[in-house]
Amino acid sequence: MSQYSPRRFSYLPPVIKNLLIINILVYLATFFFQGVFHIDLNEILGLHFPGSSAFKPYQFITYMFAHGSFSHLFFNMFALWMFGCVIENSLGSKKFLLYYLVCGLGAAATHYGVTYFQLRPDIQLINTVLASPTAESIFALVGQHRFVIDQYAPADLLTAFSTFKESVSTLQSNNFDSAALQQSIDFITEYKDYYLSMPNIIGASGAVYGILLAFGMLFPNSMIYLYFFVPIKAKWFVLVYGLLELFSGLNFGGNMTDNVAHFAHLGGMIFGFFLIWYWKKHHKLFTNE
Repeated sequence: MSQYSPRRFSYLPPVIKNLLIINILVYLATFFFQGVFHIDLNEILGLHFPGSSAFKPYQFITYMFAHGSFSHLFFNMFALWMFGCVIENSLGSKKFLLYYLVCGLGAAATHYGVTYFQLRPDIQLINTVLASPTAESIFALVGQHRFVIDQYAPADLLTAFSTFKESVSTLQSNNFDSAALQQSIDFITEYKDYYLSMPNIIGASGAVYGILLAFGMLFPNSMIYLYFFVPIKAKWFVLVYGLLELFSGLNFGGNMTDNVAHFAHLGGMIFGFFLIWYWKKHHKLFTNE
């Protein structure tokens, strides 16, 4: 395939420019809302696990524009500009925006697809207790599930957890204590929603990894300089990054232990690959369709 060369190259094409502006404004807004109204925008805009009370459909879009730190924002925006300008100039703004959104949505779907299978055994244990609230089912939950409650949990949940532990002790002495059983069920019901609401992804990384994949596919032999010094072809650069994310995801469990959504990054690359493959197959890659 011959590489496409746009007639007029822009160093800040319109979609890239607007994405940069929106991401920066949202980042600044998080400080304003936190400082003035004590509202955490990352909790509102971030994508929560579907099924939790914190989940809202709009979060599939808004999560891509929220970032947790300056370094998180800076490196995502730098990579977006560095690789995205070439891709937008090559594909055109309309197609580039579609590609960016597909990669972002694919990243979210992949991340929570993996998260579902990670959480399913624990959710099944909790649902078993709620469906059949007996002392034995509560003991099974306590024995097999590690309750994820720390000092950052809401104060009322911390209080309820202390009461729950007392209730479990009571049930160990008397399996038929109705008050202790009801207190346990009340806590487990509240805890289930809290547990499902904990996963929350933010950032443009999934979409940016899709753009990186596009650069490697469309310009495979272009040279990228690691740390501005070590030369490597784009296709090998993308392959190494993809393998690193796969290795990290398998070893660190997505973002469950190291707070990085590795499978979201992979999802952005996978969905980007199939979209470019589709466009190439139907000869729509460098058209206005």
